[in-house]
Amino acid sequence: MTNSIYFLSSSNSIRSQMAEGYAKKYLSNWDIQSAGVRKDQLDPLAVKIMAEDGVDISQQVSKVVDNDFLKHASLVVTLCGEARDKCLIPKNTRWLHWSLIDPIITTGNDTEVAATLRDVRNDIKQNILNLVAQINEQKK
Repeated sequence: MTNSIYFLSSSNSIRSQMAEGYAKKYLSNWDIQSAGVRKDQLDPLAVKIMAEDGVDISQQVSKVVDNDFLKHASLVVTLCGEARDKCLIPKNTRWLHWSLIDPIITTGNDTEVAATLRDVRNDIKQNILNLVAQINEQKK
C-alpha cells in the first residue's frame, strides 16, 4: 500500500494547497492530497507566491474532504482550527496539527498581503521539511 498524506484546511484555497505542493516536491513517491471543510477557488496569489520558490501548484484544484481517502490516509495534517474541529479523523490514524494563520483575513495593500502569504508559505515549507526529516529518520 502506498504511503499517503492528507492536508486539510478550511477552504483548500491557500494553506493546504501550498502544503500539497511542497509535499509532492519532497515526497514524490507518496500519494499526496489536500482538501477543505468546504471548497473555494485556488488563490491566484498563492500560485504566484509558490512559483517564486519553484513549486507549481497552478494545476491543483480545490476539493472538499473525501472521507474514503481520509479513512485510508497514512497521515492527516490539519492546518487550522476549523479543519481540526470539523474533520472526523479516524482512530488509529497518525495525525498532526499545524496551527497556521489564515492569510485570507489579512488586511492591507497588495504588498502586505503578499508578505503574509510568503510568511505562511515559509512556515509550511519548514513544517514539510521537518516532516520529511522525521520520515527519513523512521526509515533507518
